[in-house]
Formats: sequence, C-alpha cells, structure tokens
Amino acid sequence: MALKGKVALVTGSTSGIGLGIARALAAEGADIAMSGFGDAAAIEALRASIAADFGVLAIYVPADMAVPAEIAAMVTAAAAQLGSVDILVNNAGIQFVSPIETFPDDQWDKVIAVNLSAVFHATKAAIPGMRARGWGRIINIASAHGLVASGQKVAYVAAKHGVVGMTKVTAIEMAGAGTTCNAICPGWVLTPLVEKQLNARAAETGQSIAAVKEAFLAEKQPLHEFSTAEQIGASAVFLCSEGARTITGTSLSVDGGWVIQ
Repeated sequence: MALKGKVALVTGSTSGIGLGIARALAAEGADIAMSGFGDAAAIEALRASIAADFGVLAIYVPADMAVPAEIAAMVTAAAAQLGSVDILVNNAGIQFVSPIETFPDDQWDKVIAVNLSAVFHATKAAIPGMRARGWGRIINIASAHGLVASGQKVAYVAAKHGVVGMTKVTAIEMAGAGTTCNAICPGWVLTPLVEKQLNARAAETGQSIAAVKEAFLAEKQPLHEFSTAEQIGASAVFLCSEGARTITGTSLSVDGGWVIQ
C-alpha cells in the first residue's frame, strides 16, 4: 500500500491501458478518479469494482478531452471530491490512419487535441497543487510512436513525439518541487481495441487468430509477445514509487524491443 493517502487521476481509464493503470494504482492504496467514455452503467460497475476490490475511494469525473475547459474542470472536480490530485496519468488517446495527402484536416485536429493538447491542459491544471504540496507524479502514456515513426499515422506520431517533448519540459520545470514527470512508451498492448483489429485482420485474411497475432507482432517487436494493461500499470506504480524518486524526464519503453532496432 505504498500509495495510501495519495489520489490518482487517470484519463481514459474506463477501458484498456488506462483501466489497468487505475487498478494497479488502487492496489497500492491510491484513491482513484476515473475519466473516459463509455456506457454509464458499465462505467459505474468499473468504478464500484475498483472501490470494492481495493478498499479505496473511486469516483468518475467525465470530460471531453478535446475541450480545454472540461479538462481543467475534471482536475478541479477530482481534487474537490478526493482532496487533491497527487498523481496524474495522461492516458486518453485516439487514432486515425491515412496517408498524409488524404489525411482529413478535422481528424488531424482531433488527434492532436486529444493526444497532445489534452496532456498540456491536464498538466497545467494539476501542477499548482503538486507544487503546493511538494509532491507529485505525472505519467504521460506516449507510445513507441513517440520515439519512432510508422507510415499513415502522421497525427498520432506527431502527437506522441510532442508528448515525449512535453514530458522533458515538465520534468525540468518541476525539478526541485518534489514532482517528477515521465513517459511510458508502450508497443503493442493486448487491449480490447487491439483484439478487435486482430479479429478483423483474421476475418479479412482467413488466417487463425494465433497466426495473425504472430504476424502482427513480427512486424515491429523482436520479442513476439504482447504487453498487457497490467504490465503498463506495474510500470506506472514503479514510477510513483520511492525507488523512482530521482527518475524524471525519461521515456520508459515497454515495447518488446520495438525501438531498439
């Protein structure tokens, strides 16, 4: 229970990586503010499950991550209801795939808003409280695509590279204020969204799911193994720990060897 007494706000935590991180932080005793989209009844079930499973407070603070005012209000609401925001995990993200010459302008704006600008707005809202308390942890979920590129993902790659850069600036500005900022850069993570992509590819090609998974991983990762949301959560817990007290401004790759090639 190393995080007992701390409050963690995790964006995009109603599914996938964000939910895995929220549960991992709750397992260490942190009270949790969830944020994300989804069916209201399903979100309430997830919130109640975190509270019951780990004996922590858990609330839901919705926000449209493309709207700066809603992001600031989300941080304010989390602090008002739980007493503070000690840990901010900027996880919410979207994807759109297209060659540059046909990439829709509105999709560029949306991906940049949710994947990059939202990180800025949430961080801006959270750091005054962290500075005042002399302790904080900001964890930005970037991507292997924050360090290297792939075709047809211009907005996503640009946004995630921006997140890595913002992580470094935040770390510099908060040095000496008891607050660290680091990025986690996942490769392929077996989430419901990725499973949907795998099933679609299997249906298109007539291959088995196992064969599709192997081909999917072989495209990028020398270690032919998906990471899990739980493993990303464990990485976030480490970055909040006393052992990571002097780790700041880094990009932690959890990617099966993707970016070492």
